[in-house]
Order: sequence, then structure tokens, then C-alpha cells
Amino acid sequence: MEWKQGTKIIHEGLYPDAETGMVTQSITPAVAYAFPDSEAAEAVVSGEKEGVCYGRYGNPTVRTLEKKIALLEGGEDCLGLASGMAAISTALLTFLQNGDHVIVTKDVYGGTYSFMESLAPRFGIEASFVDCTSVQQIHDAIRPNTKAIYIETPSNPCLTILDIEEIATLCKSVEIPLIVDNTFMSPYLQNPLEYGADIVLHSATKYINGHGDVLAGFVVGDKNIIQTMRKKFMGNLGQNLNAWDAYLIIRGLKTLGLRMDKHCSNAQQAAEFLESHPMIQNVFYPGLASHAQHHLAKKQMKGMGGIVSFEVKGGVEAGKALINNLELAMISFSLGDPETLVQHPASMTHAAIPPEERVKFGITDGLIRLSVGLEDSTDIIKDLKLALDKVEADLQVENLK
Repeated sequence: MEWKQGTKIIHEGLYPDAETGMVTQSITPAVAYAFPDSEAAEAVVSGEKEGVCYGRYGNPTVRTLEKKIALLEGGEDCLGLASGMAAISTALLTFLQNGDHVIVTKDVYGGTYSFMESLAPRFGIEASFVDCTSVQQIHDAIRPNTKAIYIETPSNPCLTILDIEEIATLCKSVEIPLIVDNTFMSPYLQNPLEYGADIVLHSATKYINGHGDVLAGFVVGDKNIIQTMRKKFMGNLGQNLNAWDAYLIIRGLKTLGLRMDKHCSNAQQAAEFLESHPMIQNVFYPGLASHAQHHLAKKQMKGMGGIVSFEVKGGVEAGKALINNLELAMISFSLGDPETLVQHPASMTHAAIPPEERVKFGITDGLIRLSVGLEDSTDIIKDLKLALDKVEADLQVENLK
């Protein structure tokens, strides 16, 4: 039977235990594994036979989760890692080495930018940050030593939507792999491999787990590439995901469809409210008709996501005053949790990017990123309204002085 994605999230890849019949996934915190003979051990180490030889290279609980994520993303295999940054760095280092060049979408997650600017040069890797809404600009930025193109869509924090299919077509024509960070969407709302991407990755810390209690990352793609990542990078660098966190993600994943539907609904309502408020200068949310790539988002995504970014009139001070006056929303670096979380990118998640570069990437000092939670939407909007009205009143008093 062919199931819908919401059903697959709960059932696919998970089966009752063969011996006990238990429905929940077991937790196997093993490090060492025994083999009946040396030939069996050699077969697992060489990759001839599937299995685990040592805890740094895998785990039965983690493997169950990896197979499930691969099924949900439509990939051959998946690698579970200890964080989203472990997934990002492993994916990049698999394709890049000394003397190579990578093209990166210009408004990218601050951690990715920091890796490109501080660690990649130590490996002799050079990055160019490009406006990837233009395939022509991507094409013009390609060099003989360009070995990968890396994009986020929607981007963090400006929610720029990139045409995966169009960029993948270019990548295939020049035989350069396309890596897509799908964190903001989750496998429930977008599947980049269907549009021609070679690698899709997630910070599972966010929506996939969805409860703010796990650090994890996933990379999905061709099984041979994933095997290389497992043996040569994750294992050697010690970036493996542990069994307990894998179990929590398996548990959290079962409500992904319900959670994402609610995140999307609440975010749409919050975005529409913000767009109508006189204190708001700009709202960035792909579900709004005013968004520059609204029609592309409707074509490529099954929902518009739970992140809304916006600019408050009055710049950085007004923006900070707003988030300080919120009572329901909590100031936090993360996103994708049940709670509504808010942050100021210029001074928090994207502080590693120099001010002049932030301006080029569209990250203004007054930009606010709102991770819309699962609370009642009327309470979220009420919280925003009261805080905005307070900031507006304070500004009027200040202008009278």
C-alpha cells in the first residue's frame, strides 16, 4: 500500500520487535560488537555486509532512524550525526579538499558562514557567497575547481526561496553536486532529492525532533557517498549520534506531520498580522503574496513553514525593545520547538558575519526571526500586538521630547 507522508512518518521503517512484539523502539547503547569469526568481522568492516563494528561508526537504534529518514526524503541512505553542524561540515568535507572552491547561497545560516570563513580556509577550501536566486549568477561564479554548490531554501533568516530544480539542472550540466539544507522545511514539507538535489541535510535539533531536547543532524543521499561519510568522516572525527538521542527523535518524529501543520497555520496567521501592523516595515514569509518567491514556494513546498522574519520600524533599538517586551515568546537561539522563540539575528545567530557582509545578505540590524510555536494562535498574536503597541507608544513619547 502506498501511504501519504503523514502516515509514513508514523509507520514506515518502524516495526514491532520480532521477539517481544513491543511497538516502541528499543535503545541499544552499545560500543563493542562481537562476531562469530574473523571473516564476519572483515565483511562488516569492508562494507560487504551491513553491520556495526564499533560504536563510533553506528548503532542499531541510530540505524533504524537513519533508514526512516532516508525513506521520508526519498534517498538511498542516511547518516545520523551529533548535530546539524556535524551534518553540514561532513557533507562539505566529503566533496571538498585542499585547492577546491564551493559556491554558497549568500544568506546562509550563521554557523555555515562561520565554517566557510574560519575552518574551510584551514583545509585550503575557498567559498564564494552568491545570490542563488539567479542561476546565471551561479553559473558565472563557477570555476574549474568548483566542487560543490550549497544552498538553503528557505534561507535562514531571510526566508529566500531558491528554485531547487533549476539549480539542480545547472549542477548536472556541469557535473557539480548540489547540497541542500532542508532544515526549515523538514521531510514533511519539502523533498529536495525529488527536484534533482544530490545531498539533502537537516539539523534534526529543529523540527524533526521538535521538542528542544536533542542535538542531531542528518545527511541523505547516494548510499556510496553516505558510506564514505560514515567511514572516513563521521567515524574518524567522532561525530556519531548516540542511541538515546536517536530514540528521542524516533519518538518526536511521529508527531512531525501534526506539528508542522500547526506551525504553518500559526506562522501564516502571525505573518498576516505583522504585515498589517503600522510598526512593521517588512515581513518575510513565503506564505504571503507579497513574498518575492511566493509562487515558487507554492510549487516547491507542501507548506510554508513555521519561521517568520520581519523588520521593525525604528531599527535595532526598536527591534530589541520588541523582543524584550514579549511575554509568551522566549528569546532563544534555536527554532522548531513547541514554544514560540524569538531572536535578533544580527547580534545572535548571525553575529559571526561582519556587519558589512550582513547588509549584503539582507540581514539588517532591525531584523527579527520568529519561530512560531504550537500555542494557540490568538495568544501568539496577542503577545506580538501588546509588545508592538508598547514599542510604538514609547517611540511616540521619545519623539515628543
